[in-house]
Amino acid sequence: MRKLLPLIAVVLLVGCQSRVADVFDTRQNAGPCPPVGSLYDVARYVDLADPADESYSNITYTAEITDVRTFCRYAGNDPLDVQLEVDFAFGKGPAADSNSHTYPYFVAVTRRNGKVLAKEYFNVEADFNGSKLDGKTESFSKIQIPRLDESIAGSNFEIVVGFDLTPEQLAFNRAGKRFLLNAEN
Repeated sequence: MRKLLPLIAVVLLVGCQSRVADVFDTRQNAGPCPPVGSLYDVARYVDLADPADESYSNITYTAEITDVRTFCRYAGNDPLDVQLEVDFAFGKGPAADSNSHTYPYFVAVTRRNGKVLAKEYFNVEADFNGSKLDGKTESFSKIQIPRLDESIAGSNFEIVVGFDLTPEQLAFNRAGKRFLLNAEN
């Protein structure tokens, strides 16, 4: 009987462990989170009072996506739940006419081949309070990515974050032009 006691204890503990794991599910993800980031062309926002004048004195507002992070959770065949955090840095230029500015941006879920599965638009507000710089972190509690079954990993998808730019702003970025948030000239 004494030889069976350790075996019985292990069986009982394993049984308890599975019930505890159901309540406090601390298992590692079954797969990786989707890659996330911001494309160079849409990671910066430069607004000019006159689009034809690309001088420092003509800047109204600037912004940059400085970091994007994801945290995800797999649960059987359920959709992949992703929490997203986006860090923004904002600048107020010499031609700005307000102490606040609204910056439009998007979050898109794509397949790895680039096909957009879902895209939503948002606004983030900068409040300069008399300063030239501001920053903010935006959090999204749940982005759901549907999966056919548990064999589909997050690595089959990508999450892309970027500013919703005008054609002129996009051309400015694609030409490699930029103004740093703390630039003097």
